[in-house]
Amino acid sequence: MIKKLKLDGKEHISKESIELVETTIEKENPDVIGVELDQERLHQLLSGKKWQQTDITEVIKSGKTYLFLLNVLLSNMQKQLGAAVGVKPGAEMLVAIKKAQETKTPVQLLDRNIRITLKRAFKIMSLREKMKLGGSILAGMFGFGQKQTIDAKLIEDLKQEDLINKLMKELGKQMPSIKQVLVDERDEYISQMIKNSPGEKIVAVIGAGHLSGIVKNLESKKKVNMKKISEVPKSRNYLKYLKYLIPILFILFIGYLISFKGIDATISALIIWFLANGICSAIGATLARSHPLTILTAFVAAPFTSLHPAIAAGWFAALAEARFNSPRVIDFEKLSNVSTIKGFYNNKVTHLLIVTALTNVGSVIGTIVALPFLIDLLI
Repeated sequence: MIKKLKLDGKEHISKESIELVETTIEKENPDVIGVELDQERLHQLLSGKKWQQTDITEVIKSGKTYLFLLNVLLSNMQKQLGAAVGVKPGAEMLVAIKKAQETKTPVQLLDRNIRITLKRAFKIMSLREKMKLGGSILAGMFGFGQKQTIDAKLIEDLKQEDLINKLMKELGKQMPSIKQVLVDERDEYISQMIKNSPGEKIVAVIGAGHLSGIVKNLESKKKVNMKKISEVPKSRNYLKYLKYLIPILFILFIGYLISFKGIDATISALIIWFLANGICSAIGATLARSHPLTILTAFVAAPFTSLHPAIAAGWFAALAEARFNSPRVIDFEKLSNVSTIKGFYNNKVTHLLIVTALTNVGSVIGTIVALPFLIDLLI
């Protein structure tokens, strides 16, 4: 079946895009209205709730601290852009859904699940790209909105297709893995969802950055492997094995020292391990502006958690910090306004995650610092 297709490729935070969505749907009277959303984002958009439903304990225990902080930051930066021009992010999607309800037109969700997209990005990204992305995010947190005023003209300039294409090409040069997952794969996914949609005529509401890629994929006869791009790739997680290898090697190492080097060398090794892990984790907790007893907890816990593959020093530090600075309902409600370093530290939810993250980083660094001193004891 050949579909009649109308692509509404506009910037997501423009008043003009909202008007265009309304007029296009009224003019085209489509059989289906497609929106660049997945089920999860649709629910969040309709309910208006997002961070309030967060289980912060589960975030910490599942090791999703860094992903959650990144998600908060990127989401709130988009909100900040929208506020500058008086438009709520996702407003054009809501208009499309409202029009669909008014005309009783089926809605087709075109985008891939956001969690899968982010997980695929982190799995595929090289360490260099992750460091570059982290640096860009930190730079944005420190300088966002200070060097250039965000206004309607700037947003309109960014909407121009040629500029969007230039930005996509530049992103591809700087961080090819990010572009592959966030742009190219989603172009393929959205175009295939459009092809699979019911009816003969569809109006698809998508972002301007995806327009050229989607058109290219729609014109191509290449079959998109939806199963492949809808799964998180299974990579060889050497870190997982390293977590088990470290305690095994440490026990063998201590056994060797006791047997061949004597009790003095063994005590020296234990002191080095305890101090390196404890001090580095305590420094991480200090950088997170933790309570003094939280810092002490990080110092004591790290040498032991470093030898246990299932627990982390950051968990204990976070539990201790929660006793003194426990997140309240208002902190979850205010997560939507966090977009700067100061904001991350002041909000008790994100502050708790920063304590977790920096304490864990300190523990890892402590293990690395201890290794050459321990090896020296063997000589």
